[in-house]
Amino acid sequence: MNQMNKKLLLAVFSILLISFSLFYINYFEKKDQNDLNTTLLTHSSVTPNTATPDSKRLVYIVSDLRIPFWSIMAKGIEKHAVSLGYRIDIYSAENDPKKELEFAAKALKENVSGIIISPTTSSACATILKLAKHSGIPVVISDIGTDGGEYVSYISSNNREGAYQIGMVLAHELQKKGWGKSEIAIIAIPQKRLNGQERTAGFMQAMNESGIKNSDIRQQATFSYEETYIYSKELINNNPKLRALWLQGSDRYQGALDAIRDSGKKDQILLLTFDAEPEFLQLIPKGILVGSAMQQPYLMGEQSVQVMVDHLHHKPVEKNIKLPVLAISSENIKENMALIERNVMGVND
Repeated sequence: MNQMNKKLLLAVFSILLISFSLFYINYFEKKDQNDLNTTLLTHSSVTPNTATPDSKRLVYIVSDLRIPFWSIMAKGIEKHAVSLGYRIDIYSAENDPKKELEFAAKALKENVSGIIISPTTSSACATILKLAKHSGIPVVISDIGTDGGEYVSYISSNNREGAYQIGMVLAHELQKKGWGKSEIAIIAIPQKRLNGQERTAGFMQAMNESGIKNSDIRQQATFSYEETYIYSKELINNNPKLRALWLQGSDRYQGALDAIRDSGKKDQILLLTFDAEPEFLQLIPKGILVGSAMQQPYLMGEQSVQVMVDHLHHKPVEKNIKLPVLAISSENIKENMALIERNVMGVND
């Protein structure tokens, strides 16, 4: 066989291999979607629900109550709903889109008066909104966002501005240490979520304005200690010049701190986060954490219930409500403590 025939056979084989791979990927993507469709058909009707709505019952479907941020938001939702005379059922999907759809189908079948949702992903939210519209049940979105669909109101944090402000806190700290032109890395929440995209964009704006280079990024899937630790070690090992890690969540911060310590980089690599844990009230003043962009989940929960109840009483509501994110560092934590304890941590209310 001459050289030209060998090249021709290799080219044909490559085309066939690529075609097979694309078919394989497409097949399983369709299979996953069909599985979700089957779940929906099993748990809900294909026709609008005409049962009398339970006018004093709300449902909150949350991505994962094991994460403190969501449990604090659920606390705000529950307390405010009860104060307004509403029954509230809370369902945690445990970061499983299929389970989330099952909970949504259950709520729609039972014809609750309204659904508040903090979805697993923005695309999953769009699917649930279509079903809710079909059933004539209003939906308020609290955080994460949606890729499409109709909703009463979207309560969110100003993720972009909050990420920008905490980025500037980091830039200031690097400058104080004489590390002004440093390299940093990001451990991100899923970038399919609108809030993840906004956080990355705002933080990178601050880095670009400050002349700081982002060397790498990892995207969380399991949100576990192990995942955070492994990603942190990888980012540290891959870049000897690394001076800071930005964790786009907060609850697995210890994994990042342990990775910095185990890499022999304590006091050489800074850590900052988005969101907050109770321990941060001590860690930030001590300088163990540079700072945190703190959302206000308890306040978000209250706002979500209020706009839903206003809508049910035919009062006008804002379509999109953005709440401020608190960029907290050792320089301002004391003056913001009361606000942090109530709206961020959900205590002292």
